[in-house]
Amino acid sequence: MKKFILWGLGASPYQLKMQSLLDFTGHDWERWPQQAGRRSGLSMALRLAVAKHRGTIQRFPAMSAEFDEYPAVPFYTSNGTSFYYDSSSMAHQLDQDSQRQTSLLIPQDPRLAFICQLIDEAFDEFGLYMVHHMRWVGSAQTTPMGQMTAREFRRLLPPGGISLLARRLYRRQVARCPYLFSVAPRGYDAGVARDRTPPSRPGFPPTHALLDEAWRRYLAAMEHLLSNQPYLLGGRFTLADASVYGQLGMNLVDPQAIAQLELLAPRTFRWLCAIREGRQNEGCGDLALTPSLEPLLRIIMSTFGMLMRQNEKAYEHAVADGETVFNEAAFDRHRALYDGHLLGYPFRAVAKTFQVRVWRELKESWQALEAQDRESLEQELLPDAGIAFSRRSEL
Repeated sequence: MKKFILWGLGASPYQLKMQSLLDFTGHDWERWPQQAGRRSGLSMALRLAVAKHRGTIQRFPAMSAEFDEYPAVPFYTSNGTSFYYDSSSMAHQLDQDSQRQTSLLIPQDPRLAFICQLIDEAFDEFGLYMVHHMRWVGSAQTTPMGQMTAREFRRLLPPGGISLLARRLYRRQVARCPYLFSVAPRGYDAGVARDRTPPSRPGFPPTHALLDEAWRRYLAAMEHLLSNQPYLLGGRFTLADASVYGQLGMNLVDPQAIAQLELLAPRTFRWLCAIREGRQNEGCGDLALTPSLEPLLRIIMSTFGMLMRQNEKAYEHAVADGETVFNEAAFDRHRALYDGHLLGYPFRAVAKTFQVRVWRELKESWQALEAQDRESLEQELLPDAGIAFSRRSEL
C-alpha cells in the first residue's frame, strides 16, 4: 500500500485527523519536516512553495477557485511530487483506492453519509474555534505548542532559530484568536505576558463565554453518545470520528485543557487517547443512526449550522455591495464584517468564502437525498433541517 508523507504539525487538528484516517486504513505515514532529514525537508519545503505559487496543489474533488484558499499546513503526498490538501478529501481518496482493505470511511447509506458529512464539517469549522480557544485561552499559561512546533521544524532552521520561532509562533497564534472567533473581554488578564495575552478587538463583542459554553455542551453530547456506542455512527470508525478526534485531540497536549477534558468528559478523553494510540480498528460493528446522536446534532445545528447560515448571508450581501476581499485578508483590513448571534451571545466575524462552499455542499447533499430520507432525518434527528438546508440563505 502507499506510504504517505504528511507535511504539518504534530498537534494540528487536521494533521491528527489525517493520521487517524491512515492508521485506520493501514497506510504507513511519516510526518515531515519532523521526521525528514535536513536536505530532504528543505527540498520538500521548496517544492511545496513552488506548488502553492503555481496553484498546483490539489483538492479531491477539485478545489473551487472562487471559494477555497490554501492553508499553511497540512499537506500530503504519496509520491513526493503531487501535493494535496484538505483532510476530508483524503477520506474520499482512501475510499476510492483499489487496494483498500478496510471498511469505507464514508458510509454508503445516504442518510448515514449525510450525517457523517455534517459532523465532519461541523468539527472542522466550528470545532476548530473551540479547541483553538481552549489552547490559547484555556491553556494560555501551560500550552507547549510554541516549543513543540519549533522543535518539529528544527532541521529547517538556522542556529538559534528554535527559540525565535517558538516566540513568534506563540505571538502569531494568540494574535489570530479574534479571527478564529475568540475575542477577549476588554482588560482581559490570562496570567501571561502581554504579547501572549489573547486580545480583545474594538467593536467586537467578547466571545470567551460563548466558546466555553459551546465546548462544554459538545463534550456533554459526546459523553452521552459514547456511553451508548463505541463510535459516532455505531460500531466502527468513520470520517466523522476522525474529524472529532482531530479537533478535540488537538488539546491532548494542552495541560489545562486536558484537566478539563478528564473532569467533564472522562469517557471522551479515553476515546480520544485510544484513537491517538491507533486503536480505532478494534471496532468492527454495524453503522446505524441512533437516538444517542440527537444531543450532538442539536448542538451542531445551533452553533455550526446557525453560523454557516449567517456567514453565507453575509457573504452574499457583501458581494452584492461590491466586496471582493474575504477571509483573513478582509479581517485584517476591517472589511466584509458582519454581526450575528449564537447560543444567545452576540458576535462579530468576517465572511469566509470556504465556509460558504462547505455550507452549500451540505445543502446540495441534503437536496440530493430521497424525499423519504429527508423526512425520516427530520422526524428522528434533525428537526427543522428542511429550513436550515433549503437552497435559500435566509435565516
